[in-house]
Amino acid sequence: MKKTLSIIALSIIGFGLVSCKKENKETQSAEAVVTDSTAAGTPVTADSAATSVTEAHAAAPVSNEPSTSIALSESNFDFGKIKKGDKVEHVYEVTNTGKNPLVISEVKPGCGCTAPDFTKEPIMPGKKGKITLHFDSSNFDGNVQKYADVFANVEKAPIKLTFTANIQP
Repeated sequence: MKKTLSIIALSIIGFGLVSCKKENKETQSAEAVVTDSTAAGTPVTADSAATSVTEAHAAAPVSNEPSTSIALSESNFDFGKIKKGDKVEHVYEVTNTGKNPLVISEVKPGCGCTAPDFTKEPIMPGKKGKITLHFDSSNFDGNVQKYADVFANVEKAPIKLTFTANIQP
């Protein structure tokens, strides 16, 4: 009886493993047909598709909008000396320098101390939008450097915005 139960248990476990492998193969096949939106629909190889899909899941959804270009007023800002516990913010101005509407799909900060606000509606060619990063210095001392990744329909997404601060007691 023990042998029979062991064989049944191993069969069930083995079936589960086979089923997982089959699912992974189906997932890989689906990944092979993914296109790179930053290259205007150019197909990607199976090897790079897995990386692209993994990065997209880890980071943010890729915009299906046609690609455009962007200019930043600045990509780094220094708050200088601030007191511990201060809540500060900085506005980064973005300009659509391309021919298609600029769509910012997400701004993802590097940690919970930073909260983003950004222009949600499409930014037409030649027009400006804003990305504001709010920073809470309560849990920090000394020099800090923080960032946020901006996901938009541009070739080199995500765009990294950074800021520094020297937090005083």
